[in-house]
Amino acid sequence: MSFWILDTDHASLFLAGNKSIIAQVAKHSNDVAITVITVQEVFNGWAGKLNDPAQQVNLVHLYTNLWKTTEFFKVITVLNFEEDAENTYQALRQNKALAKKRIEKDLRIASIALAQNATIVTRNYKDFSQIPNLNIENWQD
Repeated sequence: MSFWILDTDHASLFLAGNKSIIAQVAKHSNDVAITVITVQEVFNGWAGKLNDPAQQVNLVHLYTNLWKTTEFFKVITVLNFEEDAENTYQALRQNKALAKKRIEKDLRIASIALAQNATIVTRNYKDFSQIPNLNIENWQD
C-alpha cells in the first residue's frame, strides 16, 4: 500500500484550490498526510502576512484563509517529528551536501517520510532528489 506526504508546496496548492492536487488527494484521501513541519511553515507564512502593516487592508481575506487552513489541518493526518525521524534527520545531516540551512525543513519532512516509508509529493525535485532512498512524486499539472 502506498502512503503519500504532501510537502508544504503541495499543501499550499491544495489550500489555494489547485484542481489536480485536490483530485489526487480525494483519490488517495485515506493515504495522504502532511507533517508538523508543514504546519509550522504554513503558520509562519500566515504570521508574516498578518503582521505586515501593508496587509492590514486585507485582514478579512487573510483571516478567512487562515481559518480555512486550520480547518484543513483538522481533517488531514498530521505526522509528528518523532524519534525515528530525528535519527534519520541527524544521519542525513552528516552528508555535507544536505547540511544546508536552506533545506533544513525539507530534510525534516523527508526524515518523517523515510521513517514512515512514505512518498513525498512536491514540485521541489531539486532539493528532495538529493536525499537517498526518498520516493518523490509531483501531483501538479
